[in-house]
Amino acid sequence: MNRLIFGSLTRISDLADEPFDVKKLDKAHWETGDFVQGEITPPKSELYNIELQTGVMDPVEPGDRVIGAFGHREATLEGAGSWLDIDDGQMNAMTNAGLFGRFRSFSMLLSRPISLRYAGHVMRNGEKVCMRDFALKSDYPVFDIPTILLVGTSMSAGKTMTGRVACAELSALGYSVTGVKLTGAGRYRDIHSFQANGAERVYDFVDVGLPSTVVPEKEYRAAIRPLLRHIASERPDFMICEAGASPLEPYNGAAAIDELGDSVACTILCASDPYAVVGVKQAFGLEPDLVAGPATNTSSAIALVRKLTGAHGINIINPKRIPEFRDFLIRQLGLD
Repeated sequence: MNRLIFGSLTRISDLADEPFDVKKLDKAHWETGDFVQGEITPPKSELYNIELQTGVMDPVEPGDRVIGAFGHREATLEGAGSWLDIDDGQMNAMTNAGLFGRFRSFSMLLSRPISLRYAGHVMRNGEKVCMRDFALKSDYPVFDIPTILLVGTSMSAGKTMTGRVACAELSALGYSVTGVKLTGAGRYRDIHSFQANGAERVYDFVDVGLPSTVVPEKEYRAAIRPLLRHIASERPDFMICEAGASPLEPYNGAAAIDELGDSVACTILCASDPYAVVGVKQAFGLEPDLVAGPATNTSSAIALVRKLTGAHGINIINPKRIPEFRDFLIRQLGLD
C-alpha cells in the first residue's frame, strides 16, 4: 500500500498534523523552500530511504508519496543539482531529508539516487506552504555565546564525529552545550547525533526555513541571525558549531564564520588529509587551533600536518586520545 511520508525537512512544520491540499503549479511560481509532494518512481536502489522527522531512515517504494522542499545542492563528493534543473516533472531527492531538485551531476561511485515525479505543491487556502512560514524568529539583541567552530576541508572530513566528542566531553564536565549546524544541505542526522552525545539543544539552518545554505549570501545572513540570537537567549555555556564543508564551497561557510565574529573561542579544522590542511589555510587564511579528521589517522599523518602547517593534530576517534582532546578543550576555553 502506497504511503504518505514526511521528509525531515518538514520537521519545523505542522504538515504531519494539519490538513493541506496538493496542486501542480507552473514552474514560474516555484521557489526555494516550497513544500512539494513527489511520487517515488522506479527502478529502486539501495539509496531509496527517506529520513523522517525523527531522524530515522525509512525505506521507500515506488508509488510512495513524499513531502519535501525545493532547494539546491553543490556537494563535491556526491552530487550537484537544483530545483531549477527539474524538467518534465522528473526530480531527485538530493538528500534523504527530502531536498528536492534534479541532479545535473552525480558520483559514479554511488547507487542510483531516489527519483520522483512532481505531484504538486503543498497548498492551504490557495497559497503555497513554504519552509519560511515556520521559520524560527528572535528579538534577542546579540549573539555572544563562546563557540567551538568546526570547519571541514570537504564532506566526510570528520566534523560531525568531532562535534559529537566535543559535546560529550563538555557536558561531562558539567557545562550546558547547544549543538548547531550552520551550513550544508538539510539532514537531521548530524545535529541529532549531537543531542545523543550530550547537547541539551540542537539547531540547524532548517529551523530558520532554509532547505540548504546554497542561497544568496544576503538571504543566508538574514535567515541565520535570528537563529544565533535565539540560541544566545537560551544562555548555554558553549555552542558547538559545524560550519559544513569547506568555507570555499558555495554553502556560505565564510559568511557563517563572519556572523559568529568574536564569539569563536576555538577553531577545529577537520581535514581529509594533511595537504588539505595546507589548501584551506592558504586559500581561506584559516589558522586552526587544532586539526582533526582523517588527516590525523596515524602518527605519520599528524607529523606531516605539523611539518606542513605547524598545526597540532589529535586523532579524536582513537579512545586513547580522548583525554588529550579533553585537556585541549579545557586549556583552549579557559576552563582550568
